[in-house]
Amino acid sequence: MSVYQIIEKLGITLPPVATPAAPYVPFVRTGNLVFLSGHISRKDGKPHTGQLGAGMAVDEAKAAARSVAIDLLGTLHAATGGNLDQVHRIVNLMVLVNSAPAFTEHHLVANGASELLGEVFGDAGKHARAAFGVAQIPFGCCVEITLVAELTPGT
Repeated sequence: MSVYQIIEKLGITLPPVATPAAPYVPFVRTGNLVFLSGHISRKDGKPHTGQLGAGMAVDEAKAAARSVAIDLLGTLHAATGGNLDQVHRIVNLMVLVNSAPAFTEHHLVANGASELLGEVFGDAGKHARAAFGVAQIPFGCCVEITLVAELTPGT
């Protein structure tokens, strides 16, 4: 089954690449690696704000991380020239969680993105990951995620 058939089965519509709000690009390809810039959590087209351990529940932030992963897939789709079937492996995620100092469940929030990538890419979606808390994320968003993917050699 192609990646696109899986995405369709999951009821996901890939979004277009977001225009960067600063002087950087949404992705950089070097050799067979694609590095995606950080994507922030959005809800109804606006920043999805909140701080874990200070009013926001883990389940809400986990859903936000899943939503960010969908946005990352849209950017990865553009980075591959419109062919996610070229993705050989998701290599790495860095998940930043807007959290209060005593919050310690960043890994549970990050699972929202990791689980989706596993659903979409199967074993090729298994990746290395860092998930940690930060004092703040742009616009007060609850989650920001970067991604590194390896493309099939020769594509």
